[in-house]
Amino acid sequence: MRVARWRAVLLHCLLCVCACQGSDCVLGVVGQPVALPCFYPHLPISANFSIEWRKDEAVLLRSRWETSGNVEIWSMNFASLSPDAALTGTFSLELPAVYPADAAFYSLFIVSGGNQSAPVCTVCLRIAASFSIPQVKKEDATEGEETTFLCRSSGGYPQPGVSWLINNTEEPPEGSVRTEAALLPDSHLYNVSSQLTVNVSKDSTVTCTITNLSMNESVTSASGTSDAPILNRASEAMWIFSTALCVAVGLMVIAGVAYQIHLDRLHKRRKEEYKKTERRYKRPRRYEEETEVMTSQTKETDV
Repeated sequence: MRVARWRAVLLHCLLCVCACQGSDCVLGVVGQPVALPCFYPHLPISANFSIEWRKDEAVLLRSRWETSGNVEIWSMNFASLSPDAALTGTFSLELPAVYPADAAFYSLFIVSGGNQSAPVCTVCLRIAASFSIPQVKKEDATEGEETTFLCRSSGGYPQPGVSWLINNTEEPPEGSVRTEAALLPDSHLYNVSSQLTVNVSKDSTVTCTITNLSMNESVTSASGTSDAPILNRASEAMWIFSTALCVAVGLMVIAGVAYQIHLDRLHKRRKEEYKKTERRYKRPRRYEEETEVMTSQTKETDV
């Protein structure tokens, strides 16, 4: 009987662990708030009832609704519930921050008239955190000796998988990789460090990939034996290009302004010449008109 009970307990624990690692679980990020959803609009007939959120078998939150309208809430770890849960039927459990120890099954029970219901909601919570982009560094090596590459990443959970590739296709030889993961001080997060020692040519490219299955994420960085010089030349070329571009744009702006000023002056000069020409043609015309008027007046006098 004892063996059978132990087998049942172990099987239950195994099923819990597998379920918590499944895709149906709610994902909580380390140090961030999370809500465990639960919608139950079928409230008990009795006006006096209470609910309990339990983490495995331990009570995490208890809330009691009385006929007078008072609501009594007791909780651990600052777990909370919506104030209008009884009206809306939304009994989601809100946790202000979660950590690896919070990965478990959470169940909601309703107690009415001294009777406890079966679990109304059961939610699985799994915990994870993203790792930083790995930093890959190559240690100097003399000609003919093996080269060592270091890959470091931090701030993630749980322990990740680390893989190396040479020239994006070739896996390193067996025994050439050594990987360690350690918890950060005063934290639940991991630092991971991996070392690859291998014989590669100078133009080879080595990549390190950190895989976090819980977050469904993979981050990769690459390093070659000539990475640093390439980066330096690239940055220097970029600085020269940006400077030349700024100078070219400045010269184009100055040329555009100068050309616009030249056009304005030319337009103004043509306008003044046109006015002078117009005045020159208007004066003889007025003189002829005055002469015709005087001649007609003289003829009229003679008559």
